[in-house]
Amino acid sequence: MSATTMDNAHVDEHHHDSSSIMTFGFWVYILSDLILFSTLFSSFAVFSASYGGGKAGNEFIDLNFVLVETAILLLSSITYGFVMIQAHKGNIGGVRLWMTITFVLGLFFIGMEIYEFHELLKEVFYYDPSAYAGIDPATGLQLFGKEVLSAYWSAFFALVGTHGLHVSAGLLWMIVMFFHIHRCGLDQDNKTRLACLSIFWHLLDIVWVGVFTMVYLLGAL
Repeated sequence: MSATTMDNAHVDEHHHDSSSIMTFGFWVYILSDLILFSTLFSSFAVFSASYGGGKAGNEFIDLNFVLVETAILLLSSITYGFVMIQAHKGNIGGVRLWMTITFVLGLFFIGMEIYEFHELLKEVFYYDPSAYAGIDPATGLQLFGKEVLSAYWSAFFALVGTHGLHVSAGLLWMIVMFFHIHRCGLDQDNKTRLACLSIFWHLLDIVWVGVFTMVYLLGAL
């Protein structure tokens, strides 16, 4: 065996090992993320009726708005599938095109979620000046006026907000991948990174289906 052949074999083995380590580490992260979301779903289930004197979720949930959000995110999952198809073909232009479309859809989803949060925060976290708030320990006088909060809305924003942060992280990951592909093309490491991002993005779609069903669909009943 020539020295050149041995060097090439060593390089291929190195790339295989680095890709395997990267993939294994990523799956460990995915498992930790599943634990996180399982905890948030459980917390929401426990506090789903704990309004604390505040307003219930079905008073504010706009299913039509959330359906559009859901359609956008699910569509982005399909477009990212085309990213992987083009990556397997070695078509850098196709990867860039479909990842750009996926990125724009993700931005639309985040924009709609920020708008939804802005509107909900104005409605559900409010100050009730007529509510009895107890006795002032300094003066002994009765106090009125308190912030009306609830465990339900805390669990709601924790679950939906955490998912939104993950989508934002996925968008940042796409930006990083644009630079990686521009610099190194579709080498084995970049294909592995794209595959990991694919798993991450599809996981967020699956989690969102759970959020839509448990938080929005059942919450609107």
